This record gives sequence, C-alpha cells and structure tokens, in this order.
Amino acid sequence: MSKKMFNIGKIINTHGIRGDVKVLRISDFDERFEIGSVVYLVKDNEKPLPLTIDGHRIHKGFDLVHFKGYDNINDVEHYKGSHLKILEDQLTELEEDEYYYHEIIGCDVFLWNGEKLGVIKEILSPGANDVWVVKPSKGKDILIPYIEEVVKEVNVEEKRITVEPMEGLLD
Repeated sequence: MSKKMFNIGKIINTHGIRGDVKVLRISDFDERFEIGSVVYLVKDNEKPLPLTIDGHRIHKGFDLVHFKGYDNINDVEHYKGSHLKILEDQLTELEEDEYYYHEIIGCDVFLWNGEKLGVIKEILSPGANDVWVVKPSKGKDILIPYIEEVVKEVNVEEKRITVEPMEGLLD
C-alpha cells in the first residue's frame, strides 16, 4: 500500500562541497524545511528515501538544505532533479480560506454568470498574494490574483472556483 505524498520542492543543484543541496521550493510553508523535519527524496521510480534535515538557510531566493549524514558533495550529487515530498499526515491543519497548492491546481474557474474561464494550471508567489494561472480553452493564460475582491468562492471538493474579475483583468 503506498501512502499519498505531496511535493514540497525539487533539488536543482548541489551547493558547495559539504553536502548542501539547492532546492526550488514548491511549498508555501516555511516550516517544511525546519531542522529535524523528515522529507522523502523521490528519484525516478525508486523507493522514497527518508532524509532528516539538519541544516537550512535561504540563499538568493532558494532553500539550501543539508541532510543528516550527507556531508560531502559526492553524497548528494546524484540527487539533482529529484523531488522532496512529505506524507499526507505531515500536512499542516489550515485556517479557513487557506488551501494547499494541490487542492487548487486543476480546479475549474467560472465567472458569476456560469461562464467557464479555464483550469488552474499553476500558482505563482510573486509577493503580497499568490497569483493563480488559469489555462483557458483557447487564448493566453489568465492571471487571477488570490484576493477577496476577485476570488469569490472556492470549493475544493467539487474542484470549482468562482471569480469576479476586476475591470481590465480579462482584457
């Protein structure tokens, strides 16, 4: 029986010679990389490898992570391109109106009048608020800011989101 796992980052390179890896974060929870946390390294179709984080810092917008017992670049070099995941029971309880990326990506987006805009294909985190990237059936991607004035209803069970775009948003 395989447990459900969730992506929290991707190892994009090594950093230095002491076993640090450069991680592109796919999670918006800082505590994912806290010292003592266990993450699972998933490379291709291999069995997930549990690793304990014993070092973490932010460097030029990336997370630099060090795993317990991996103290040399040669120990981690072959992990480039691997994903870091957590188990479902490691997910944090969320507040009302907070969602995990995996709950939002793939949702259908509708206007109040029932017209379908498209499907959310990714989430950007440029600053103050997330931006949901909607892929319409034709045409360019639509960027929807995740703010109260625009996102009116989120139903993750039905994978349905209702928005009320500001003037100019769909032009």
